[in-house]
Amino acid sequence: MAGQTPKNPEKHATYLPKEKTSSKPFHDTPMLDQLVDGPWPSFVTGLKRLASDNNMMVDLLGQLEHSYKTRIGYWKGGTVSVFGYGGGIIPRFTELMDDKGKPMFPESREFHTVRVQPPAGNHYSTDMLRKLSNSWNKYGSGLIAFHGQTGNIMFIGTTTDNTQLFFDEINGYGWDLGGAGPCVRTGMSCVGAARCEQSCTNEIKVHRSLVNNFLDDMHRPALPYKFKFKVSGCPNDCMNSIQRSDFAVIGTWRDDMQVDQDEVKKIVAEKGRKNIIDNVISRCPTNALSLNDDDTLEVDNRNCVRCMHCINVMTKALSPGKDHGVSILLGGKRTLKIGDTMGTVIVPFMKLETDEDYEKLVELAEEIIDFWAENALEHERVGETVDRIGLANFLEGIDIEVEPNMITHPRTSNYVRMDDWDQEAAKWKERKAAN
Repeated sequence: MAGQTPKNPEKHATYLPKEKTSSKPFHDTPMLDQLVDGPWPSFVTGLKRLASDNNMMVDLLGQLEHSYKTRIGYWKGGTVSVFGYGGGIIPRFTELMDDKGKPMFPESREFHTVRVQPPAGNHYSTDMLRKLSNSWNKYGSGLIAFHGQTGNIMFIGTTTDNTQLFFDEINGYGWDLGGAGPCVRTGMSCVGAARCEQSCTNEIKVHRSLVNNFLDDMHRPALPYKFKFKVSGCPNDCMNSIQRSDFAVIGTWRDDMQVDQDEVKKIVAEKGRKNIIDNVISRCPTNALSLNDDDTLEVDNRNCVRCMHCINVMTKALSPGKDHGVSILLGGKRTLKIGDTMGTVIVPFMKLETDEDYEKLVELAEEIIDFWAENALEHERVGETVDRIGLANFLEGIDIEVEPNMITHPRTSNYVRMDDWDQEAAKWKERKAAN
């Protein structure tokens, strides 16, 4: 390939095309080729492997090299969709034109991304992955990302005409588009009980209950901005839902942590008391653990904050309690109008056992989205609405009472407005007295 001189060719041979069948010759890409050097596989070799039999990828590499030279991006948006949908496609049209006003890299003049919803818990079969890949090789560039930040399978690079054809084919064997734009976005959930012994809830059922209810809001954007659901089965929060989602559902327990004292003694005997004290006991954020003289473990469950550190380190000895449920948090997001925010607890504990329990969860999500949609400013996430009007006012709008579990350290939280807190606390006390 033109310009490619990797220092470690044997480490990249697996990723390079063995034979070029695309009709368009490779562009000279000396700047991109420098990224092939180093001990790790390079995305450049991956793109060139795809370009070996796809002209669209050949021209994409040419445009990318040009962007590296000029340090300017040349993609613009537009409107691309499939019949009946208002979102799910990320349009990309090239702005890079020659002297005659024609695209400098015509094969990649359109390079749209199709967002497809993954299965709950990201459960795939190899047969289904092959079917998706074959469909994308037929209608797109072959470039796929599992998964984008929102959680979708990102099929990157296709034309406007092929967008509908690709969707029709994969929809025929069970796949649907995800969210894009000011709408409810694609939900995500961890693998949960299928592979994790710490799971405290039915992650897949929570995921499907929420997504199935809000499909119309996902496909037809009509909200102030995006709204994300993410579901983690335990407080380890492998989905990072507390920071990456507007509505986080995290499995938890409300009874005592389970302790197998015999296993505790085995671990202490194997690793030593000092090791356990230094790496488990002293690292408990609320000093809720203590090691007795007989090498048994004492747990102050009242002060346990479910950080999961001790359970992760002493998995055989410690495990979550048996009274399972979920905590619900609101407003996590990256920087936008205000800085990064973590989710605020709005429901400390909710049981999810019966169909009625799941209906209550969905109804709460509906209340939140409706109130936010009616009161938010344009391009404002729900966490920013809470920041602007105050947590107490938002809770009143969704008919949830304020309680101390919602905020652990209010004076150190830059997320919750405190200017009217005393007045709102007085109202809460009055309502409690009236009941």
